[in-house]
Amino acid sequence: MTMRDTERPVGVFDSGLGGLTVLKELHRLLPCEDLIYFGDSGRTPYGTKSKDTVIRYTFQDINFLLSHNVKMIVIACNTASACSLPHVVKSCRVPVAEVVGPGSRAAAGGTKVAVIGTPATIESGVYKEALKSVSPDIQYFGKACPLFVPLAEEGWWDNDISRAVAAEYLRPVAESGADTLILGCTHYPLLIPSIRAVLGESIRLINSASAVASEVRSRLEETGLLRSRSGTEGKISFYTSDSPEKFASLGGMFLGQAVKDVNKIDIEAF
Repeated sequence: MTMRDTERPVGVFDSGLGGLTVLKELHRLLPCEDLIYFGDSGRTPYGTKSKDTVIRYTFQDINFLLSHNVKMIVIACNTASACSLPHVVKSCRVPVAEVVGPGSRAAAGGTKVAVIGTPATIESGVYKEALKSVSPDIQYFGKACPLFVPLAEEGWWDNDISRAVAAEYLRPVAESGADTLILGCTHYPLLIPSIRAVLGESIRLINSASAVASEVRSRLEETGLLRSRSGTEGKISFYTSDSPEKFASLGGMFLGQAVKDVNKIDIEAF
């Protein structure tokens, strides 16, 4: 492993803005690393698409990041992880981190664990299997919440509409008696105020972003790819397949800092 390899960026992608929850934690835990983020807002949501379409989108996203010579790819999209991970791991030439495993492990200690996600994620059963590997005694309850992604992409994180949708989706979760709720889509943490308004404070919410960031750090250390230039803050580059202005506005609101120089790309070219 050469010094030049450690200087290469880490690539992160999601179907839109949701993966910024992961990016924020990555930058907090790995401030020296250069990060490249691609949000496929022009084709969001992935969770209502067919498995074959999600796989195609995933490989286009990965090919775009590989064109920037990334040293690791972070799939910050539960749907892409659920549908594509085995195919990606077989063929990708750089290490790949994802969100399902870390999120499931973070739910350890829960007795009855509910998972909310896109239809594709819930139907795949990937969380049910992952939780079983954490503990065979965990009781699983899954609920698809397809409108949460469009709400997050519109910036409707905590208003009458988002709370009404949350009340409709989460009533079965409340009735299930779950003590832990995995936010099985990286868009969903944006809606935590609306989710809490329905479920209250007693249920434990699992946002996999912190767990993913910790795993990425460990993987970079294990592979000798960790950038160790202390005191030097890494650069974050943003790309989208939709409006750069909208991405910058909503992304800045979530990250708590200005998002500048967002570049629009033709992802179909990859």
